[in-house]
Amino acid sequence: MTDNKICDGRVVIVTGAGQGIGRAHALAFAAAGAKVVVNDLGAELDGTPKPDSGAAKVVEEIRAAGGEAVVNGDDVSDWEGARRLVATAIETFGGLDVLVNNAGIVRDRMLVNLGEDEWDAVIKVHLKGHFAPMRHAAEYWRNESKAGRQPDARVINTSSGAGLLGSVGQGNYSAAKAGIAGLTITAAAEFARYGITVNAIAPAARTRMTETVFAETMAAPEDGGFDAMAPENVSPVVVWLGSADSAAVTGRMFEVEAGKVTIVDGHRHGASVDRGARWNPADLGPAVRDLLAKSVTPEPVYGA
Repeated sequence: MTDNKICDGRVVIVTGAGQGIGRAHALAFAAAGAKVVVNDLGAELDGTPKPDSGAAKVVEEIRAAGGEAVVNGDDVSDWEGARRLVATAIETFGGLDVLVNNAGIVRDRMLVNLGEDEWDAVIKVHLKGHFAPMRHAAEYWRNESKAGRQPDARVINTSSGAGLLGSVGQGNYSAAKAGIAGLTITAAAEFARYGITVNAIAPAARTRMTETVFAETMAAPEDGGFDAMAPENVSPVVVWLGSADSAAVTGRMFEVEAGKVTIVDGHRHGASVDRGARWNPADLGPAVRDLLAKSVTPEPVYGA
């Protein structure tokens, strides 16, 4: 029989958990027995402050169902805010086992029209907003390991198909999500000695960040059937990655859509040619064309 309490007793932070995919993660972890820190800055889609956050409502839902949760309103892209977030878990629940980096914003625009502030905001929230909480959590886990209390810790990052394949009109978002993919495999290699696994997901679901881009394809079914784009479809993979059962899995990327889970192979060394000496530029045309003929055609960029 499947254990529905697969994360029983584990302490989990979920960033950007006031609504959408983050909310679904928080509720799913709580249902699986975890104690959850529900983080949300309470911002509009473009990152500007919002009068009230949905995080408190998510905490109320978890507590009403008999679970344990606490709200945190820190900005994950702020160094001290990220430190306070990790401290919230440790001080409230006595430790930390899982960090789910989910918070994000979009400011979509063609690159030729993209402003510096729009670039900086998206890179900061997504990329620094992943690094800063992970850095403080990893420091805590490293100290635990050095003290002889080897962690069984997990980091689950959130990339995107845009970061893996590119997306027209989302150059800033694509760059940030690609950075998260690279950050994930580097962290997995560096943190293994401390008992920490690091994986990432590239989810496809109906959220604030996708509803304007994929409004028609991501609409909920009117007949009450299986909602393929429901955010809740993504969370089971994240909960499993946060469990003890996933200890042997690290440095991997999972695409998650509806009931489909796909392993992303990532960049791999392909065909090569070695001249054994420095190339003459004029000789490279035939050589490169031959290499491309032997290679797999790249997946198309979204929106191209």
